[in-house]
Amino acid sequence: MKRDIRKLTYSAVFLALALVLPFLTGQIPQIGSMLSPMHLPVMLCGFVCGGPWGLVVGFVAPLLRSLLFGMPPLFPTATAMAFELAAYGLFCGLFRRLFEGKMANLGNLYASLILAMLCGRLVWGAAQFVLLGATGGSFTFQAFLAGAFINAVPALVLQLILVPSLVVVLEKAVPVKAKA
Repeated sequence: MKRDIRKLTYSAVFLALALVLPFLTGQIPQIGSMLSPMHLPVMLCGFVCGGPWGLVVGFVAPLLRSLLFGMPPLFPTATAMAFELAAYGLFCGLFRRLFEGKMANLGNLYASLILAMLCGRLVWGAAQFVLLGATGGSFTFQAFLAGAFINAVPALVLQLILVPSLVVVLEKAVPVKAKA
């Protein structure tokens, strides 16, 4: 019970960070979209609180931010992001739990993060394909590669540097054992 309240509290903090962090880069939209600041707290939530908590925070964050602040646009951007971030949060927690005890903690973190990043990007691509297809638009494989990987290199690097480091620091300071 106490652990669930703690996870709820930490999840609320991660959700608040997901809502606020884009303001740091929002003045220059190109930088904001390159660094993907909403992704970081969602991934951290999945690692620290577990996959189900990360899934909820990830799904709610872009939709709530769109409704409160008008950015990202609700359709298709925030809607596709909701599925993408939900996947990040879920898979960070699930893969971390799956690899627990099978490799060193840092190896576990990187393996979990990289797999979660791939899964999230695939989910984003599928969501974009369905959402744009439903409205008569198209989402090509080239658009997927550009959006998920080529234009996302700064965000990928930032996530690979910051997320494992922050997870290690948070786990020392935050006595919550993540369960998927």
